[in-house]
Amino acid sequence: MDLELQGKVAVIGGASQGLGKACADVLAEEGAKLVMCSRTKDTLDKAAEEIRDSTGAEVLSFAGDLEDYDTIKELINTAVSHYGKIDIMVNNSGGPPLARSFNATEEQWETAVQRSLFFFARMSREAIPHLKEQGGGRIINILASSVYQPIPNLALSGATRMGVVAFAKSLSDEVGKDGILINNVCPGSILTERMLSNVTNRANELGTSVEDGLAARASETAVGRIGDPKELAYLVAFLASSRSSYITGTTMLVDGGLVRSVLS
Repeated sequence: MDLELQGKVAVIGGASQGLGKACADVLAEEGAKLVMCSRTKDTLDKAAEEIRDSTGAEVLSFAGDLEDYDTIKELINTAVSHYGKIDIMVNNSGGPPLARSFNATEEQWETAVQRSLFFFARMSREAIPHLKEQGGGRIINILASSVYQPIPNLALSGATRMGVVAFAKSLSDEVGKDGILINNVCPGSILTERMLSNVTNRANELGTSVEDGLAARASETAVGRIGDPKELAYLVAFLASSRSSYITGTTMLVDGGLVRSVLS
């Protein structure tokens, strides 16, 4: 299937590693032009160069902290100035601090709200005028399976990302007639640096090994294994494409059957 992404411009947050890097890889393979953003310039530039070498795609790297609103505005302006347009936003941020509901600090709450709620609203708000100018576009938010069921030590993830689900649903209703489609993708047990950090912290709490922690996470899924970041990225690429033209306001799991709820 041709996803018709050749020449489309995609802005991707958190793109130096993990899920963001996987999304950048797959979109580049499909012919998109990229704007990759992350905090750490050296890591980001290395990731961008790897994608250029492997796909031949045009890639612009933008180093900056997207928890800062001015940086978000600069990112969008840089993308439009460089390519003349934006077609796709992959809103992917670092996860909120590890914390439990009963003792999360004020500082942890503030970081979580900035990183895992305000970020998505700000990125979307700045991109919408440019997507409208193009006659449409796609916004895909990378969230977490914590919007479906609690995860130990990730209470702030569920609380803030549920807000993004509600925000995205409202936004999809507001801009659907402009040809702008908004969807959320929720990874489950997918092997990223973030997941490995969570498993390591949990293993330290329980006095077990990281290997045992990973094996336990794999056993919780219906398919019996941990996922690869590209398995999520393939869905993101489809949602970014013209082939997803009647899908908006949805929240989709890529979790290998981790979440057991009947309705999702």
